[in-house]
Amino acid sequence: MALPVSAAPLPSPEWSRPSACALSLSCRLAERGDCWAGEVDGGCERGPGDAPWVRSAWRPPCSLCLFCSTERRRRMAAWARQAARCGWLKASGLLGLSSRSGAARACCGVAPLPALLSGRRLPPWRLHVSVADCAQPSRAKGEACAPRSSLPVAVKQEAPETVSDLSTAKLYEDWDDVPPSSALEEISEEEAVKIIADPLLPPQSSTLRDYVDHSETLTKLVHLGVDLSQVEKRQKAGQLLLTLDFEKDITKILLFLKDVGIEDNQLGPFLTKNPYILGEDVEALESRVAYLKSKKFGNAEITQMVSRAPYLLLFSVERLDNRLGFFKNELGLSVKKTKDLVIRFPRLLTGKLEPVKENLQVCQVEFGFQRNEVQQIAFKTPKILTASKKRLRQTFDYLHNIMGIPHNMLTRFPQVFNSKLLRIKERHMFLIFLGRAQYDPTQPSYISLEQLVSLPDEVFCTEIAKTSMQDFEKFLKTI
Repeated sequence: MALPVSAAPLPSPEWSRPSACALSLSCRLAERGDCWAGEVDGGCERGPGDAPWVRSAWRPPCSLCLFCSTERRRRMAAWARQAARCGWLKASGLLGLSSRSGAARACCGVAPLPALLSGRRLPPWRLHVSVADCAQPSRAKGEACAPRSSLPVAVKQEAPETVSDLSTAKLYEDWDDVPPSSALEEISEEEAVKIIADPLLPPQSSTLRDYVDHSETLTKLVHLGVDLSQVEKRQKAGQLLLTLDFEKDITKILLFLKDVGIEDNQLGPFLTKNPYILGEDVEALESRVAYLKSKKFGNAEITQMVSRAPYLLLFSVERLDNRLGFFKNELGLSVKKTKDLVIRFPRLLTGKLEPVKENLQVCQVEFGFQRNEVQQIAFKTPKILTASKKRLRQTFDYLHNIMGIPHNMLTRFPQVFNSKLLRIKERHMFLIFLGRAQYDPTQPSYISLEQLVSLPDEVFCTEIAKTSMQDFEKFLKTI
């Protein structure tokens, strides 16, 4: 099948084929369709039809053709960056395109690269080629024809990658979205006024209030019911919350607490008392709960202990085991009684052991209780083990030395040590005034310690003192 003959006029006899050294840069740009300056008088003289012919009297390239070369490099660099960014072309494929002539590109069906960049249609005469510039039509079907050239080929060029469905409109659209090339680019005063900068966070602060609006974690904790004004009073608790991510770090702790039995309305107060649990590992927390279950603590009992002693789950398995062993050995209790003791007052497991040891020593040495009596007092009223020694001494002195209450009665009702000393004094003095202060169980009109300190004022006046509330109030004004 014969190739179509170009409609371009054949070269006149006055034109002659130049040598390799006479083919200037400007002419080569022109024959590939890369010249944006167009036909300019006074520039490089080209033959008719953009064919690679020049006059014998050749002149140096003009300034406009040098401009074309610079413009071509600029556009090729911009197009290569955009192609690599959008993923439509590989930069390596673009740079590997060989420098063929405009006629060869037309023959192979590939448009010149600058033409793709400019988005303009090539003139028809730049897509035609004469029969003399292509190989014979006897080539195999589908094999690209190559132009003949007298220039030597130094390196064999690889076949270029063909770009399919390249949308130049899309390229120009994305070029408009390219951010400024430099952060130091100057802007107008109007644009500068429109810039709204976020307020800077203080490098250090004594309150979490300055960070709530900027921290998603703190905001969600506030919605959960956490009192940040109390949390920030605890050592390094505020710093811990600022370093945690709510979704990654806190959510799993909340789900664990739900499994333990903490209700939704209790999560906020619980985390307010113990924010440090948010920094614990979930597996470590689960191992501590598993230990308590191995000691025959039920789910409801574990929930009660964790709610009353929020710091309980911060103790390792070894420390929990040592605490349970300490109270069992010091008080001489059985396993069951020891378990009942810590269920009713779980803060024994989380508090310091030194006050417990000192109070046990005070009860035995200073108060004169026997070991079995101390055991009964501690089991009935475990709070006495962590009470103030000064308050214990004052209460015992008034009950035993002034009111004359013996040790056995104090052992049967040790809750009297938890009552306020002023309340005991007021009622005892009122009974003395009425002549009804009788604490001996063998005598008539006996008044037990429970009746003395546990009843409300109205009931105490009517049932124990056998008088009115007004008389009791008048008496209080006299002391």
